[in-house]
Amino acid sequence: MTAPPTRHRAIGALLVAFVWFSCVWFGSWEWNVNQVTRMFAALSIVEQGDATIDEYQAMTIDKARFGDHYYADKAPGMTLMALPAVAIADAATGQQAHDLSLTYLDPGFGAFLRLRLRLAVATSVALLTALAALALFDWGRALGGSAGAGLFAALGFAIGTPMWGWSTTLFGHAPVAALFVIAGWAVWRGTRDDRPAPGLALLAGLALGWAVAIEYTAVLGGLAIGLWALWRLRGQGFPAGPIAAALAGGLVGVAVVLGYNLFAFGTMFRLGYQGVVGFEGMNEGLFGLTYPKPRVLFEIIGGDRRGLIWVAPVLLLGAAGLARLVRARATRDIGVMAMAMVVLLFLYNASYAYWDGGNATGPRHVIPAVGFLALGLAPLWGAARGRWTKALALAVLGVSIALNAIIASAEILSGGRERFPLWTDVIRDRFLSGQLRTLPGEWWGWSAWTGFALWWVAAAVCAGLFAWLLRGERSHQGLT
Repeated sequence: MTAPPTRHRAIGALLVAFVWFSCVWFGSWEWNVNQVTRMFAALSIVEQGDATIDEYQAMTIDKARFGDHYYADKAPGMTLMALPAVAIADAATGQQAHDLSLTYLDPGFGAFLRLRLRLAVATSVALLTALAALALFDWGRALGGSAGAGLFAALGFAIGTPMWGWSTTLFGHAPVAALFVIAGWAVWRGTRDDRPAPGLALLAGLALGWAVAIEYTAVLGGLAIGLWALWRLRGQGFPAGPIAAALAGGLVGVAVVLGYNLFAFGTMFRLGYQGVVGFEGMNEGLFGLTYPKPRVLFEIIGGDRRGLIWVAPVLLLGAAGLARLVRARATRDIGVMAMAMVVLLFLYNASYAYWDGGNATGPRHVIPAVGFLALGLAPLWGAARGRWTKALALAVLGVSIALNAIIASAEILSGGRERFPLWTDVIRDRFLSGQLRTLPGEWWGWSAWTGFALWWVAAAVCAGLFAWLLRGERSHQGLT
């Protein structure tokens, strides 16, 4: 038998809570130049009413300059998502940045930034990742024919890949990946019958529009999902209502970007990337994008410095599952769309001047593709026959989760530029020496290993609850 709907809701609620907890339990260094520039802009907006970071610019190399003023050089989405956290923390503590010494690595200012960073992650990135996992659970449940298949895909995506580690930061990769999954799920859900749902079309548009507000390059993935949505609507004569709703949702993100540009730069048609300071590679092609290099593509997939297979071996199973989706007539369009997303985003990364992402564990610029690779885990699980086959799949997932627990706890940005940094930098130099960033370690004074062990206790409890909720379930034929 299949698990009843009440169990499905319970599994979904537990999944959201567990993924969110996992993302906030571990942390990221508050002084990282990429995310701190976003935080500086948020501080300026909340505390001074402008977007300049003049007083902070010496503390980050990620910045733009226009005239006599410095700004964050990123798309505004993550900065805007951090505003509530900054405002709440300022009000709760009665403290603002200018009450402190604005000096790089100053302990007091570092603690000030850390609090606001953790709150911003908890209320934005971690929440989006948890919601995307829920969407994958529902989508995967249909494609794989069981709640177990959906759960396998959702956990593989959220904590079996570096999606987990990036969800502890204010980088844009994880939220864009989450928004792509949410948009794809909304398109699939909204086009399953002859009456397309305008509400889900609006959600898809909002998700894609906000993804572009976070990372401008998200327009590539958004285009692929948009074209797939039109393909799904062709049988209904391209109904005007859902299409208009999706466009309206997408325009919200565009309007936010234009409004921010006007507020920050005095014109709607200026991007922070146009004023980047110190990165000459950004002058190549279009903001650093030229053409895909085969060598770089190999490095992204299997190279010893940034290879995705070393940090997310479960995605090899996902790729095999996508092939199953493509072969089946009923799911072919989903499989083609997912593969197109993966190929497009990998080629984009292989075209970028700074493809390796500096200090990072794994290829951070392809993280927006992992949700669609993980989607293939559901049909793979659904096709697995026999206990040993499923045990092997669970073993691969377990290895991936263990690897990414190490990566998330030891800092996703700790991977350097030498050969096999997963071992040398992440495991040997940071993890085995106890240099971990856990919530109880940073805020409650507990030991690093205690904080790490407590996550595993929570994970074991959740695993037991998932198994109990799935008891007696049998797979059925997957659906579109």
